[in-house]
Amino acid sequence: MSDVTITVRGENEARVAPERATVSVTVRTEGPERAAVVDRVMRLAEPVRASIAERKESGAVADWTSKRLAVRAERPWNNEGKRLALVYHATIDFSATFTEASELSIWVSDISAWDGVEIGWVNWDLTPETRARVEREVASSAVGVAVARAEAYASALNLSTVTPLEIADVGLISKAQPQRAPQMMQARGMAFAVSDSAPTMEYEPDEIIVSAAVEARFTAS
Repeated sequence: MSDVTITVRGENEARVAPERATVSVTVRTEGPERAAVVDRVMRLAEPVRASIAERKESGAVADWTSKRLAVRAERPWNNEGKRLALVYHATIDFSATFTEASELSIWVSDISAWDGVEIGWVNWDLTPETRARVEREVASSAVGVAVARAEAYASALNLSTVTPLEIADVGLISKAQPQRAPQMMQARGMAFAVSDSAPTMEYEPDEIIVSAAVEARFTAS
């Protein structure tokens, strides 16, 4: 029998507990006078800034940012369809990356009761070192799956020697198939619960899925 070309796909995934949590916080206020609104939002934001900086020094926060003050004005309508006087809105946004979910829960519970503070999204992630290591491991395993499949096909044809010709991201060998990145990482959501007996918010992140998929072409003889 002449050489046979075998094209296969290899996939693998790993589930890893999150190591970092980045939370967004907005300090917001409004009023009829621009100067007073700006002054108030600056005063409300200062304790938030100080609390993040304190946790950065202690190591509970790995990194944080603060966006510049944003101010906008609008004329609202009343229930009679008339435009009312100008209302000014001022906001300052923060984001902080915590190294422990427990520290995040305590901090959010503290500041959520502060005047003008709004808690936004939370992104769960891995450290760059862990992400790189897991991606390498998952990609290597995906290649191993492809090799095992090619060997299984060859064995079914009573062929014993399998030689690799090409390996690529999904879609680069089989052009008709939709392209897909070789490695994807996603946090499968964030949930929090507020206990009736205690005001502390408890964040319960799902595991992060790191996946890889490759296409490979072999000859078997």
